[in-house]
Formats: sequence, C-alpha cells, structure tokens
Amino acid sequence: MIVCEILYFLICSTCVFALGNIVMLPVSKLLLLILIPFFIVILFLPVLPPASKKIRTARLRIANRGSMLLKIFLSSMIVVLAFNIPAMTGAFASEGIPAIGDAGWRWTGHILLVVLIEAAVFWSGILRIYLTANQLGMKYRLIGIFCGWIPIVNIICLGILLRITDKEIKVENDKIILNESRASQKICETKYPILMVHGVFFRDFRFFNYWGRIPGELETNGAKVFYGNQQSAASVDSSGKELAERIRKVCEETGCEKVNIIAHSKGGLDCRMAIAKYGAGPYVASLTTINTPHRGCEFADYLLSKIGQSHQQRVAKMYEAALRRMGDPDPDFIAAVTDLTHSACEKLNAEMPDPEGIFCQSFGSKLNRPGSGRFPLNFSTLLVGHFDGPNDGLVGEKSFSWGSEYQFLTTTGKRGISHGDVIDLNRENIDGFDVREFFVGIVSDLKNKGF
Repeated sequence: MIVCEILYFLICSTCVFALGNIVMLPVSKLLLLILIPFFIVILFLPVLPPASKKIRTARLRIANRGSMLLKIFLSSMIVVLAFNIPAMTGAFASEGIPAIGDAGWRWTGHILLVVLIEAAVFWSGILRIYLTANQLGMKYRLIGIFCGWIPIVNIICLGILLRITDKEIKVENDKIILNESRASQKICETKYPILMVHGVFFRDFRFFNYWGRIPGELETNGAKVFYGNQQSAASVDSSGKELAERIRKVCEETGCEKVNIIAHSKGGLDCRMAIAKYGAGPYVASLTTINTPHRGCEFADYLLSKIGQSHQQRVAKMYEAALRRMGDPDPDFIAAVTDLTHSACEKLNAEMPDPEGIFCQSFGSKLNRPGSGRFPLNFSTLLVGHFDGPNDGLVGEKSFSWGSEYQFLTTTGKRGISHGDVIDLNRENIDGFDVREFFVGIVSDLKNKGF
C-alpha cells in the first residue's frame, strides 16, 4: 500500500511539474494532450490509492481527497523548486533552457503558469479539508488562514492540518468498520431504555446535543436513548422533582417498567433527589453518574463567599435572562450554584441516602496539567486544584466517588480528560480516551448485568 501511495504521488507530482514547465521545456503536443486531461482528473476526481475504496462515508472520502491533493501540492512544489532554482542561473542552458536574464518573457510566463497550476491544486485540496475535517475546529482553521501567508511557517502549518485530517479519517473510518463488525450483536440493546440527564447551565437541544456524538454511537449499537429535558439552572430539589416526572413519562412512552439513567455533573445530584424524595426509585434500574460533585466543590464555596450579594444578583439576572431565551421557564441561577458547594452537598447527602434495589456506579476524570484541554476549563484547572486537588476543570477527584462501583479516568499523556471531554461536548478525538467507546462500554455492561 505504501508503494502504491509513493507511485501515486510521483506520477501526480510529475504531471503538475511538467504542466508548470510547458513554457520552458520542449514538450510535444502528444504529451500535452495526455498531461492536461490527467491534471483535470487529479484536480477534480483524484485517482486515489486502493485504500481509499475502504473509506465508508462521502465526508471522509472528500477529506481524504483533499489531503491527497495537498500532498501532491507539497511534493510537486519540491520538484518545481529543485528544477527552477538551478535553471534560473543557466545550469540547463545546454538543454535549451535559458537563464532568467536571457529570456525574461519566457520566465515570466513560466512563473505565472506554475503559480496558477499549484494554486489550483492547493485550493482544491484546502477547501476540501476545511469543509469536511471536523477535528480542525475553528482554532486550526484560523491558524491556517493567518499563517498561510508567512513563508516556511505556512508549510509547517499545512503539515499540522494534514496530520489532524489524516488522523480523523483513520479514527472515524475505523469506528464505522468496528460498528459494522458488531452490528448484529446490538451490544447496547439494554432491557430498559437509556435516560441521559444533562448538567447545569445546559439544555437538551435538538440541533446541538449536549452529549456530542455519544447518543448516535449508542443508538448505532442498539440502545434506545431519551433525554432528561430538565431546566438548565435550578436547585437540586426543583430539578429532582422535574426529573421524577420525566422518568415516569419515559416509562409510559416505552411501556418499560424502568429506565437506566446516565447523568453528568449536577444531573447526578438531581437524579438522586428524584429517587430519594420524589418517588422515582421504583422506575429506575440503574444510575450512572459521570463527573458528578457528590461532595460538592470547595471552590464554589470560596467564590460565593468572596462575591458580594449585589454582584451575585447582577450576574444571576444576566444569566437567567439568557436561560429564559434558551427555554427555561423559571431559572434560578443562585440556587443552582449554591447546591454545588461543598457545604450544600453535605446537607443534600443527608437527604439522599444510597438507594436500595438500584445499581449505582460513578465515574470521574481529571486534566493532567493546567492549560490542557479546551477553554475555559484549561484555565480553571489550576484555581480549582488549589481548593479541590486533582480535578477536571470544575470538580475535584475526591467528590466523584459514589455507589457500589467507581472508576477514575485519565490519559497517559499531558492532556487528561476535562469535565466537558467526558461527555464529548467539543466532539474532539482525544489520544488515549475514546469517549464514544467508553459510553458503549458502560451501556453494554448494563446490558450484561441484565438492565
């Protein structure tokens, strides 16, 4: 396969190089008739190596073609420079190619032709990956735009864009192939439906899923997924009452006796309250909490103690106005934040004992160093760590553990796993942590346990 790719690049680079040098080289009409159609083919419908036939989706195939075109651009540029620098000095005068001082008009035409052809190849490739490579995100797209005009730096930047794109193509295509291989097993087809409950300051939107690519992955593998749909900002008590009603409604809709709950952050506390106080227990088979602050955040205690009441109210009004536009009928910013403090959770835990007859488990994660992860959690890690120790950018490690089983997650590299990473909020492929497969593992384990 590597040999095929090398041959492919050599042929395409030679074609681009030869076309760019038509003005300078004695090229026969027959060769021209071959080169021009071939150039059109590689520009719009690249003849890809056999491996590309295994790429499953149109998006990934387009991204792959863009990557191939940009590699042709880079390789042909090397060939072009290797020819032109000596040629301009008269090194090939014996072959009928004059130095730049002897035939200025020919060199002008040649340079324009080279620029046009290389630009066509480059823009055809860069537009493909910009439109299809999700992992580039806004950050690398902007870096590419601003650095593209700086010599040398633009080549390094292009190499980074290609590395990210190629990695995404491989990861996403391997994921599709894996799901195809186990499709008949329906490893996430649990006895009871999955109810996914969001955390604070978010809603379950139709066009922006709080859980990223996770629900789609679970459904691909047989799961039936529902959402909590509770308000984004309310007290644990108020949200618990709302969720208890939602749990009963899902049971009525599906005809199932119970649900399996997977809850993130404050959503875990809300679900515990629904079970402990509002009668949801008989309708819950299992409760899995993800990065839930069961013992609260000392960092939150500190913030509330340092921010005056008047300022708290101003911030609350601003957020509540925004939350109403997002769909919350009666948001309560202060109550939501207060219930996440260490002192408030001590009282809540007294009201919410571990439920009997329900399988309960928890997971937590951490960022391995300050500055890793996505904004703003990469900045808050150090500050939260001062109060809560190792943390995910919001919640300390000592607050995660709850239930009969607990697992702490991180990566071996510098990155780690943030409060948002653990639910695929940014749709980012993280080295050492496959968030979609992590959730597939959780749900398939629930299936194996009979839930």
